[in-house]
Amino acid sequence: MVLASSVKVVLGSIAFAIFWVLAVFPTVPFLPIGRTAGSLLGGMLMVIFQVITPDQAYHAIDLQILGLLFGTMVVSVYLERADMFKYLGKLLSWKSRGAKDLIFLTEFVLKIARQHNLPPHPFLLALASSANIGSAATPIGNPQNLVIAIKSKIPFGKFLIGLLPAMIMGVIVNTLLLLCMYWKLLSIEKDEEDLAAELIAEEEVNSHRFSPATMSRFTSFNSQEWNSRSEVMAVQSSPSMSIPIRHVENLRNRTIPSENEIQGVLSGSLESARISNASNEAANDVSSQVKEETIPSKRISSMDRLRDVLSVLSSVGKDDLTRRWKKMLWKPCVYLVTIGMLIALLVGLNMSWTAITAALALMVLDFRDARPSLEKVSYSLLVFFCGMFITVEGFNKTGIPSTLWDFMEPYSKIDRVSGITILAIVILVMSNLASNVPTVLLLGAQVAASAAAVSAADEKKAWLILAWGSTVAGNLSLLGSAANIIVCEQARQAPQLEYTLSFWTHLKFGVPSTLIITAIGLTLIR
Repeated sequence: MVLASSVKVVLGSIAFAIFWVLAVFPTVPFLPIGRTAGSLLGGMLMVIFQVITPDQAYHAIDLQILGLLFGTMVVSVYLERADMFKYLGKLLSWKSRGAKDLIFLTEFVLKIARQHNLPPHPFLLALASSANIGSAATPIGNPQNLVIAIKSKIPFGKFLIGLLPAMIMGVIVNTLLLLCMYWKLLSIEKDEEDLAAELIAEEEVNSHRFSPATMSRFTSFNSQEWNSRSEVMAVQSSPSMSIPIRHVENLRNRTIPSENEIQGVLSGSLESARISNASNEAANDVSSQVKEETIPSKRISSMDRLRDVLSVLSSVGKDDLTRRWKKMLWKPCVYLVTIGMLIALLVGLNMSWTAITAALALMVLDFRDARPSLEKVSYSLLVFFCGMFITVEGFNKTGIPSTLWDFMEPYSKIDRVSGITILAIVILVMSNLASNVPTVLLLGAQVAASAAAVSAADEKKAWLILAWGSTVAGNLSLLGSAANIIVCEQARQAPQLEYTLSFWTHLKFGVPSTLIITAIGLTLIR
């Protein structure tokens, strides 16, 4: 593609640069509006600068990707309501004091490191890097894989088979690299001071908001110990509870009435009884006259009360049935719908409509207003994708990405080892400069077209290489992926367990890990 006019190239580059700065650094001092507003601003500038037309901007928004994102987010909301994450936590032998509280992995890692007097950064690096590598295996593992799956039309099953061996080997190699780099740091023998610090850390962990399941020993007192301790406490506290005998006798004397008081009370009660009998006889004479008139009305009122009671009982019965159905059948239905969605994706049905259908099925089965669940959907992410689609489409219209690819294409042939190596390096660099999703949107069509000229199998392999490279590239630096930022922020804000994972600490491990794992994975992609 030939470069556009110099005006469009300059203005389009400015709009894309603004989008990139706000996407990578959402809280810049001169324009702290965030990623979502930054993506909308970049897309709007593309239209205002007339790099693309409004109709082209609307067509740039991929509704299939948005539908797949929306459907998977709704399904995840209902899975959370069905306590799936709580059950997964129990499988991992973790338990919190509150039934509804779940242990966040970052906080759990910090507590375990504090308890064993170990440095936290190897565990935090393992958590973030493994999350990135593991997300590469499926089309719904991360946003860039969603884009690739929709653009390439590779079925879910073939996508999984193509990247699963690379993902498994990547996790294994990543673990070995962590052990090799931090083995000495993790295997230092502890002296007495370290053991004392470990005991203190264990007490801090136990008093924390979350507690592992192994700490249930604190509630395992037997009845004999408790009884013996309670008896000792009673014996120790008995002297302070003793009362002088004279004080007791005074109380008894005060509570015993005299004979004159008793006779006065009896005479007063007899007079009150006579007065009440006379009033009752007068009331019986009046009530006997209207007794026959009030009997039908009493029967009617009693029937109305009986109906009210029956209606209340029926409503209570319905509520009990609803609760029983919720308790016994609703959660299994949520899991079955989710499994059905995964099976439909493996079969090769349309991923977007499959996810939306599963989301609607869960709303219907819930049999209540879906607004609270829909409010948990990250609509800001959907809006961010809309703005990004428009911005990237406008930057493509400038001709800059295609010109750069025309320069690199002769050296990036998919049928040569050197070509795959250069392609992987380009993907790694661009994913850390422009982020992984824009990289996929910018390079996807060109890489696929170049590989399709060789064979259809190479076209599929090129898409999978793009998915693998753009995902593993997130491990290169701290700002390379959302998982890295989430782990870093959670560690920094963890109560009583604060730890700052620095940029250089991550980079020391990220560079060799990313290069080695990317190279090994490229040999396993088919």
